[in-house]
Amino acid sequence: MSYNSFEELDVWKRACRLAVDIYESLRKCSDYGLKDQMTRSAVSIASNIAEGAERNSKTEYIRFLHIAKGSAAELRTQVYIAQQIGIYKNSKTTEFVKELKEISAMLQGLIKSLSPKT
Repeated sequence: MSYNSFEELDVWKRACRLAVDIYESLRKCSDYGLKDQMTRSAVSIASNIAEGAERNSKTEYIRFLHIAKGSAAELRTQVYIAQQIGIYKNSKTTEFVKELKEISAMLQGLIKSLSPKT
């Protein structure tokens, strides 16, 4: 895998776009606790991709990618909860869950490409 900066990674771009979409979708949400958790999880995905990429160690990079993947799972759970309490309609939940699963798969692929071959 060859790239110059994390800004070139499609998974980072998609994670940033998702974070913006989450913020926009919750703009009028009055459940500040869930809103805070969801926006933090969303921002954490792209942030951990970037932080890991800037580390001087493949092992550290992989560790941060795992953290990003965990944040994606956390956000997916929060999206389901948001639907159940009436913040999101089924279509919005489906859209976010699909994107989160794709981002998770991309992260797993990146982890695999960076991991030592055994």
